[in-house]
Amino acid sequence: MEQDMKNIGIPLLESLPSGTTSKAQTLGNIIVSIVGTGVLGLPFAFRVAGWFAGALGVIITGISTYYCMLLLIQCREKLALEKSSVETRTYGDLGYRCMGTTGRYLTEFLILISQCGGAVAYLVFIGQNLLSIFKGHGLTFASYVFLLVPVEIGLSWIGSLAAFAPFSIFADICNALAMGIVLKDDIQQAIGGKFSFAERTAITSNLGGLPFAAGMAVFCFEGFGMTLSLQNSMKDRTTFPRLLGQAFAGITLVYVSFGFFGYMAYGDQTRDIVTHNLPRNWSSVAVQVGLCLGLVFTFPVMLRPINEIVEEKLSGGHWCKKLHNSNTDESTIVGKIGKYISRAVLVVLLALLASCVPQFGVFASLVGSTVCALISFVLPATFHLRLFGSSLHLWQKLLDSVILSFGLLFAAYGTYNTVFGV
Repeated sequence: MEQDMKNIGIPLLESLPSGTTSKAQTLGNIIVSIVGTGVLGLPFAFRVAGWFAGALGVIITGISTYYCMLLLIQCREKLALEKSSVETRTYGDLGYRCMGTTGRYLTEFLILISQCGGAVAYLVFIGQNLLSIFKGHGLTFASYVFLLVPVEIGLSWIGSLAAFAPFSIFADICNALAMGIVLKDDIQQAIGGKFSFAERTAITSNLGGLPFAAGMAVFCFEGFGMTLSLQNSMKDRTTFPRLLGQAFAGITLVYVSFGFFGYMAYGDQTRDIVTHNLPRNWSSVAVQVGLCLGLVFTFPVMLRPINEIVEEKLSGGHWCKKLHNSNTDESTIVGKIGKYISRAVLVVLLALLASCVPQFGVFASLVGSTVCALISFVLPATFHLRLFGSSLHLWQKLLDSVILSFGLLFAAYGTYNTVFGV
């Protein structure tokens, strides 16, 4: 939610309070950072790849993502032993310590693009569900997307992140209930329906479908930008790797079950958002409405890191500095108006992008195949190799090199396949 309900209530580029959260709180933050609307596209990914290939792909993606998160932690722990004026609290800080200013800009640029992709996915998801709910009312998908613009602009003008906490909790509840209801209906449909495994593809004959499904899986697991901040927030940081492993094991099991039963229930009729397969009754409409409301109120949280970066760059301009350094009330008002305008323009631009997206599944796979793959695999392996170098065992170097090479090839081929293949 990929992205998805990821990073709800937590700015991606900000650090969480250091050393204050318990294991239970950290576990909750890990789940919030990873699990999102992307999971609703997993049954479609299983349809494209086949149930066995899809399940295997999700498991491999989960293990690989967990391993690369551990690489980030190892890098931060090594840098903590070195004296430096720059504390490694965020992914961007790690990029700077490993590759200088270029590393910081590259890391934060990819995170920025990833956040934009997640925000667009929110709008696409809401628009497609509203179109499904109010089918026959004469409005197009783009119309529903642009109907959201005034609401999202107003919400983006709220300055305090704490004000979104109730909406974030509401969104979490909606997401959990929706997934539970969808999974229950899928299981009932799969068990009650007359089908055999022979009617469901185990491994697709269209090999081009495998990278597409893998891109969707990577999109679902994307929560990389929060790894260092989540560890930094714990009272006992030494327990974080184990806690992270437990969270990944549970999330992977849920993902596999959700994708498997969704595909088993609907077969070749599985839609790119599985809620569209639900029977037209009050419970399915309630699920869709609840998800849409939750995403409407958490969309501004996805924008917050983007706004922080954009406004930081804008404030570096000559005329902006003059406005902020002036003590006149008029200049202060002008500066605030400029901030409001930049946030409104961002919402409009993202809505324009969302209105051009053909399908949620295709877009989610594209984001997963590109920026998410680079953030999740390429950068961690690169940083690990640069920091540890010759001190690594041969098998560690080979493993990092394989992950790095695979990430680059997957980003290139997955993008091509998503655009031209599926």
